[in-house]
Amino acid sequence: MKNSKANSRFLFLQKYIKLWQAVGFVVLCNLSFSVSHTDNTKGPIIPGAYQLNKYLDSLVGKQVALVANPTSLVKKTHLVDTLLRVGVSISKIFAPEHGFRGDGDAGEHINNGIDDKTGISVISLYGNHKKPTKEDLEGVNIVVFDIQDVGVRFYTYLSTLHYVMEACAENNLPLILLDRPNPNAHYVDGPILQPEFKSFIGLHPVPVVYGMTIGEYAQMINGEGWLTGGIKCELTVIPVLNYTHKSSYSLPVPPSPNLKSDLAIALYPSLCLFEATTVSVGRGTERPFEMYGHPRFPQEGFHFTPTMQSGSKYPPHVNKICSGFDLRVSSKPRTYELNLFYLTNARDILADSAVFINQNSFFNRLAGNSELKDLLYKGWGPKEIRATWEPGLKAFQKIRSKYLIYR
Repeated sequence: MKNSKANSRFLFLQKYIKLWQAVGFVVLCNLSFSVSHTDNTKGPIIPGAYQLNKYLDSLVGKQVALVANPTSLVKKTHLVDTLLRVGVSISKIFAPEHGFRGDGDAGEHINNGIDDKTGISVISLYGNHKKPTKEDLEGVNIVVFDIQDVGVRFYTYLSTLHYVMEACAENNLPLILLDRPNPNAHYVDGPILQPEFKSFIGLHPVPVVYGMTIGEYAQMINGEGWLTGGIKCELTVIPVLNYTHKSSYSLPVPPSPNLKSDLAIALYPSLCLFEATTVSVGRGTERPFEMYGHPRFPQEGFHFTPTMQSGSKYPPHVNKICSGFDLRVSSKPRTYELNLFYLTNARDILADSAVFINQNSFFNRLAGNSELKDLLYKGWGPKEIRATWEPGLKAFQKIRSKYLIYR
């Protein structure tokens, strides 16, 4: 028996070494991939997934379920393929909004199926099936979560994380979270979500921009008792190396179909509030979330025409000319606050010419309260609105500080 175990271990190590040879050990040595970092780090930023030496032993001989999407990369190779090459047994893949391959439209139902490349069963965690069931996890020994976040409360990957942690806690399964940098981790801003506005686009009492990596956020979910009944998930976070919240990080692949650039990711916290209005943020164009406009805006200056395309099958104002503002010429790819001017400017331009907020309930879920909508209709400006957030932000900062890995 001892010899059999030793032989198995030897064969595994051989595969492990071959993998490092295949990727040229660049993950820890060369690191020539496209990543930028600030001067206060000591080297290139290394996401948790790249550090196989820190979590591979925990997967040996286990049936692994992987929560992943196209951002789950080890350099240019998907984590699924990386783990399979070293003999890790992946029995299930759980996919968040947009699907495992990431081509689903926002809010689109994603069906379960089989991954064509690997033959592994893929289970969608979206729509009516947001949480892995006991049957889904049957035969699984450990779960690995590796999804790129963008640091915004209404980005649904956070809710997927919550439900995966809850399922792991209920089924006594350990969860390894492979942490990744948050491109919006350098600031905290926005109104705190109030309990009555909880939904899949916001489950927790946090601001719109919370300034934490997804690993830090997972620790907060556990520590604050936000899982049902206050249960705890057996959580291990593999931290990012050479990273601080001030680090600049350019994502190697889009985290979802309509966040195609660093600028779009930076503007997303501010512009996503338009999704519950009649104002377009450029969905159905080549550069969504880098502009905003409306057919009723003054017909001068910048124009764009949304069309039906992959990742945006039914954009607002499809095939209509929208006039508006090209933020590519006026914004930097790194912002330091949630910019309310875009909302108040659009409100003032439309005035009585068209309905502004046309989905009241959706807007309140995005904002996390009903107050923002009311203040907008009362004509309040950005400075006055922002002042109402301050008490909540101060209280949240105290909670946040308990869970920071990158201080």
